[in-house]
Parts: sequence; C-alpha cells; structure tokens
Amino acid sequence: QVVLFDEIEKAHPDVFNVLLQVLDDGRLTDGQGRTVDFKNTLIIMTSNLGSEFLVMQKEGEDSSAVHSEVMQVVRAHFRPEFLNRVDEIILFNRLRREDMGAIVDIQVKRLQKLLEDRKITLRLDAKARDWLATKGYDPTYGARPLKRVMQKELQDTLAERLLAGEIIDGASVEVSADASGLIIDGKSTHRHAAPLLRTVGNA
Repeated sequence: QVVLFDEIEKAHPDVFNVLLQVLDDGRLTDGQGRTVDFKNTLIIMTSNLGSEFLVMQKEGEDSSAVHSEVMQVVRAHFRPEFLNRVDEIILFNRLRREDMGAIVDIQVKRLQKLLEDRKITLRLDAKARDWLATKGYDPTYGARPLKRVMQKELQDTLAERLLAGEIIDGASVEVSADASGLIIDGKSTHRHAAPLLRTVGNA
C-alpha cells in the first residue's frame, strides 16, 4: 500500500504527532484502541519547502546545486525527531519545457477516456501537442497551468461542439494548431475567430 501526504508542510502539528507513531512503530492506534498496521506501507510526503531556490535555477540545472539551501529550510520547518524517522529525502529537478510533451500526452489520454462512451477518437498532431505544451508551461509553477489550458482550449470547445451537433458519436476529431490557437477539425478555437455557424440539416 502507498499513503501520500501532499504538501506535508501545511499539515496541523497534531498530524506530525500521529506520523511519529506510524514511522516509529509501523502501526497506529486510535483513541478507541483500534490498531492499523503500516508495516508493509510506503509513506510518501511531498513538500514545496525551498522551492524558491529551485525557481531561481536555470532550466536544466541539477537540483543538487541548491541542495544545502533547500535542506536548511526543511530543517528549520520540521522537528528533528520527525526528520530522523524519514528514510530518504529526494530533491527533484525543476521541470523543463522539454518534459511537457509527455505530460500533455497523459492529459490527452485522460480526455480520450472521457470520450470513450461516445466512441469519439481524439487525434492531436505535433503542432497541437507543442502548442499545449508551450501554453501549459510556466517557469515558476511548472505544469500546473496545463490543466486549465486543456480545459479551456480543448475540453470546453469539444463539449460545445458536441452539444451543437458539430461532432457526432463515433467521430474522429483532428486537432492541430497555428499561431492563434488550436484548430479542431479545421475550425479555430480562438475566441476572436468568426462565430461558428450551424448548417441547417446537420443536427
């Protein structure tokens, strides 16, 4: 089993008291005497502490260059008895723009999963993939903006055209891009493009 604590530095102090028991004894006992065994559990905790040092790095620079600065912030925040029970602290490198293509692929697969019930196939060419990767990347926040870009520029547009009958069940949807934005089945998604007209008899 895997237990994930995301942004552990934001947790209430009482959470760390509980974690000390788990990390020390491999089990947790609640106020009613019930015990949960954690001996075969992998506990992962993420944190953004020290991220300001990573942001200042040049793209592609190894995180080991700021390891001591980050660990200084970590030690100042967490109690020594807590850190001493953590087996390993891994410092990830800053996300690079060139890594974004793989993340776009993951998000597109998730969107494709949503379209499976309607047997709609989504096909993105290299231009669309690169456009999403560029718009969804931020040097400070990494890939966080990508989800919003995917929602606004691709998923919402697909939903609108499905409701309008412009995309039907079983269709194969081709997605490309130009300087103004995505192009779905030859029609721009740019907000300032000419409004889409529904042809009579195509409903």
